[in-house]
Amino acid sequence: MKRFITFLTPINGISKFTKLFSVKKTQKIIFNLLISMAVLMGCAIGPDYKRPAIDTPASWRFEEKETRDVANTTWWEQFNDPVLNNLIQISLNENKDLKIASARIEKYIGQYWVTRAGFLPQISAGGSAGKSRISERGASPLTSEVENPAENYQASLNSMAGSWEIDVWGRLRRATEAARADLLSTEEGRRAVILSLVSFVSNAYINLRDLDKQLVVAEQTVKSREGSYSLFKLRYKGGIISLLELSQVESEYEQTLAQIPVIMKNISQQENALSVLLGRNPGPIPRGKTIDELVLPPVPAGLPSDLLEQRPDIRRAEQALIAANARIGVARALYFPTITLTGLFGWSSTELTGLFNGPAQTWSWAANFTAPVFTGGANIGQNIIAEAQHQEILLNYQKTIQNAFREVEDALVDQKRIREQLETQKRQVEALRTYARVARLRYDNGYVSYIEVLDAERSLFNAELDYARTQGALFQAFVSLYASIGGGWVTEADKMTAAATPVK
Repeated sequence: MKRFITFLTPINGISKFTKLFSVKKTQKIIFNLLISMAVLMGCAIGPDYKRPAIDTPASWRFEEKETRDVANTTWWEQFNDPVLNNLIQISLNENKDLKIASARIEKYIGQYWVTRAGFLPQISAGGSAGKSRISERGASPLTSEVENPAENYQASLNSMAGSWEIDVWGRLRRATEAARADLLSTEEGRRAVILSLVSFVSNAYINLRDLDKQLVVAEQTVKSREGSYSLFKLRYKGGIISLLELSQVESEYEQTLAQIPVIMKNISQQENALSVLLGRNPGPIPRGKTIDELVLPPVPAGLPSDLLEQRPDIRRAEQALIAANARIGVARALYFPTITLTGLFGWSSTELTGLFNGPAQTWSWAANFTAPVFTGGANIGQNIIAEAQHQEILLNYQKTIQNAFREVEDALVDQKRIREQLETQKRQVEALRTYARVARLRYDNGYVSYIEVLDAERSLFNAELDYARTQGALFQAFVSLYASIGGGWVTEADKMTAAATPVK
């Protein structure tokens, strides 16, 4: 019986030929070669990233005089509504969009590891064992020197890649730089989801409380007009008033009554939308403070230049720009030669006892050099694509910043003007209440017709609904202001989420 056992440990791939040098000499050659390569690898082809110059305003055009440094706090807690706080906490834990964004992070983490793996040799292990018999009547018949059947055993470490590229021109480094920027860009995308989610939940809850107040106003008005309608029916039956007056009162009553189903429909739809934001099936939403009891937060302080460091969408756009800049280096490296190393080191023996003896040692190494000669313009095309993509992403980065400036300016002027509008509407409601009370007194004393009373009550009802809507719009303007400025509050919200994914 004849046994054959082989054990191999490759350095980084399998070469097809063996060098006839001593181990010491070979190690010295490899060491010197690696030192030389390390020197060459000190720089990488392609431009190093520098943040583009941005025309940043010195201050906001509609900046408020009294501001507070509250952009880095959980601003929604300043509404002083524990129910809202709890809803935001639930959304940060259960919202499906946020979970999708977190899963996307994992995908790019994997892509980063795949790209970075090009720096290292890819090694796999394998082994086999078997037995075979040679035919006595075949082309190679059995001889007395060969036992039959024969046994064969092998164990080895093999290179999956077959070679290891020496990153002389920085192609792998630029590719890894791009992959890392893609990962960070995706992480900023997740943070942008957090920003939008907190804003959407806050606005949805405020809108819900706004609709609740509109429903209260409508129900109170219906109750008041129902009493008037009942009274006028009695007067009509007694012959005190005409059918015309009764019809006018009935028309106003029915018109107000028709508002209630509309408002209730909007409430149900708003509850359903908020439920989805919470990661739940559509259903009722708990209530906390009324919209009259909610506390307006202060105007956050901040400079235009702060947006470059605070807003996730700007940070995301910049990481995309860093990735595009790095891919220019990847494309330019295509013009230069590729150098790869392959090697093998191990032992081979027909006897297990002699496997690790000096005579059983076997090794080989080789350096391969490949340079582009004619590619038919493919490399030129890759460079054109990389440069064009960089320019496109650069313009998108600049556009994102300009849009961020616009959003902050809009939010600042929005909360300022809506606050002025609310004060005016408040005075209007008070005046119309006086008008409606006086009109009814004048009607009761026979000075005016009931048409004047109806006109006063109709105007009051509409003004009260408008005032409730403006209240909601003012709170939502503050939500938009905090969302547009960004800030450390996104980080604070991120700490509250169960979907947070650390980026290494």
